[in-house]
Amino acid sequence: MSSQFLWVILPYMCIVSFIIGHIFRYRHDQFSWTAKSSEFIEKKQLMIGSLLFHIGIIPVIFGHVAGLGIPKEWMRAVGVNDHLYHLGALYVGGLFGVVTLVGMLLLTYRRVSIKAVRKLSTSSDIIVNVLLLFIVFLGVYATLVTNNVQPGFDYRDTISVWFRDLLILRPDASYMTNVPFTFKVHAITGFLIFGLWPYTRLVHVWSVPVHYVGRSHILYRRHKRRA
Repeated sequence: MSSQFLWVILPYMCIVSFIIGHIFRYRHDQFSWTAKSSEFIEKKQLMIGSLLFHIGIIPVIFGHVAGLGIPKEWMRAVGVNDHLYHLGALYVGGLFGVVTLVGMLLLTYRRVSIKAVRKLSTSSDIIVNVLLLFIVFLGVYATLVTNNVQPGFDYRDTISVWFRDLLILRPDASYMTNVPFTFKVHAITGFLIFGLWPYTRLVHVWSVPVHYVGRSHILYRRHKRRA
């Protein structure tokens, strides 16, 4: 029962929360759809931490999409054999994972150590920061340590198949039975952050100003000082 809950029920609960939560918040709470920047309080740590985090997280996301979503047979068909794939996952994925981790460490330290920033933060801000830091740390640890301690383990034969089966509504918890502990916790916390996403400031990720791309000009206004 616990296995079914962790690897079938909980993931679907988080997916439903992610979808329904976004719809509800967009329709009823658009005014809070913001990152609530604290740049005016402290800028240097925010700039460095945010830059490192975003440089690292984008390749990490693409790596997860490829590793979880693309079957290993498809990779082999286009000339990427298992050895080459694992080298890329270990060294390239590990590098960007460490960059992301350093960025998250700086951002989390800034949020909890600077009094003014901490006062501006809500409970959900602290939870998201700590949870993201934990998820990134586990991902780096699993990539650089667990994969070397258990070289015979291939997540593409277990976690990836389990994940794809979830998406096509054919869940099978048995794929996660022999998965190393760090990978299990990384997967569970990953789904938890998706479940919490609509109720935190993470929603600002979707507020990319795409409409500015098609503009031929941007209008700036200068306000005259009144006497």
